[in-house]
Amino acid sequence: MGIKERQERDREAVRRSILDAARELFVTEGYQNVSIRKIPERIEYSPAAIYGYFPSKDDIFFALAEEGFHLLHRPVEHPDASVPPLDVVRKMLWHFYEFSVEQPQYFALMFVDRTVPSVRRVYERFAFAQETKQELIGLLQRAVDEGALPKHIAPAVAFRLLVNALIGVATMRLSDRLSPGENADDIARDTLEVTIAGLQSGVALRSQTGVPCESPEELEPLAASATRQEPS
Repeated sequence: MGIKERQERDREAVRRSILDAARELFVTEGYQNVSIRKIPERIEYSPAAIYGYFPSKDDIFFALAEEGFHLLHRPVEHPDASVPPLDVVRKMLWHFYEFSVEQPQYFALMFVDRTVPSVRRVYERFAFAQETKQELIGLLQRAVDEGALPKHIAPAVAFRLLVNALIGVATMRLSDRLSPGENADDIARDTLEVTIAGLQSGVALRSQTGVPCESPEELEPLAASATRQEPS
């Protein structure tokens, strides 16, 4: 291994250590309560040198969020057209819930912590995550067109309701708010099925689609950005 390759490897190892330490601190203490100087202290690294890797605490979060969305995102499968669209929706949304189980720290940062910066500020980095949202909305529109959902159901509203329902269960599990004997996976599955059944029943919905937004934050309804000052 040449000198340049070794330097690049060492630099990437330090960057990885910074991100791992930051992820743990952000989740355990809350994003707004962690100063950028506290992160290198966790790995016994120079506070001043961290700026050679990340200009700000927000940049550290954006790097973590990008990693998280890559873990969540997977190439869209195109099943046979004979497969009912709602079955594909169930599969994709269950993958979303499983992400909360398999990657709880990323999930908490991306979907629960209300103090994290808005990814709309660096939307270009997250454009790939839009594919999943658009695929889900397209499947819900197909379900409407094929009569599996009532004609008055707006696919974007159905998408929001389904995602919010699963985020609620995932958050209850992550925060240990379930009662003894309750199974989070069973509750999540029931919540998904009850929400779909409610949409199929034709119940009148008060929800509106809102202003169209081409942003991955459509997948993070609980992660609204907040005005804050970074602790020193």
